[in-house]
Amino acid sequence: MSPQGVNIGASHPAGRSSAFLILLGFFVSFAFIRTSTRLIRMEVKWWPGNVETASGLHIHHLFWGIIVMIVAGFVGALELVSPWWQITAIGFGVGVGLTLDEYALWLHLDDVYWSDTGRSSIDAVVIAFLVFTLIVIGARPFDVDQSGDIVGTIIYTVVDACLALITLAKKRLFLGVLAFFIPPIGLWCACRIGKPDSFWATRFYTDRTERGRRKLAKSLKRFPPDRWTKRVGRRLQDMIGGTPTPELSPAEVPPKPPTV
Repeated sequence: MSPQGVNIGASHPAGRSSAFLILLGFFVSFAFIRTSTRLIRMEVKWWPGNVETASGLHIHHLFWGIIVMIVAGFVGALELVSPWWQITAIGFGVGVGLTLDEYALWLHLDDVYWSDTGRSSIDAVVIAFLVFTLIVIGARPFDVDQSGDIVGTIIYTVVDACLALITLAKKRLFLGVLAFFIPPIGLWCACRIGKPDSFWATRFYTDRTERGRRKLAKSLKRFPPDRWTKRVGRRLQDMIGGTPTPELSPAEVPPKPPTV
């Protein structure tokens, strides 16, 4: 038996064992593919490079990630014995890693991998890593007494989810994830000011009302653009995913070729 009760050698998957293997596959695949893209960007001659068809179509690793997740998810639904359930768990994690590395691409439907917008992929990967890690060490989202009253359980789960979603809407991503596991964090964040560039701010901190203007001013004061936490966060994003390519001005953008 390994630490935290993660028994990889069991004949059947048991909760944290599967989560541990998914986390392992996820971490290894993300580390590999992000290293690969950085080597391609650096034009390292001995590295294979992108996968392209004979017609020049670039196949993003997002495509392979989706295929692997579909296959591993379907096979994982079957009654498997060791070592097949371990293999499917690792395969599913590999697919998640490949897919989330291009989260910004499938969110914006545009190749923004090396742009500043592409930083959201790193946010998605960090959040997924945090969720998997919490489950591996024994935390459970909506941790309720399953033997308790069903109505109370539903109410508790709905309230917990709403508090966590409000926290995420205020762009408190790290705390929003924790709120699914620790409801008091969601309650605390729901009562606090949101970030000025969050969905919550665009919805409620507007110039249409005096209260909205006060909230926006308070938010800008609490979260200034040059705050040290944001600078540290951007440095960590650059360390993990690479520095984004500087945005071109409209005058520098090359014209698109004419279409027939």
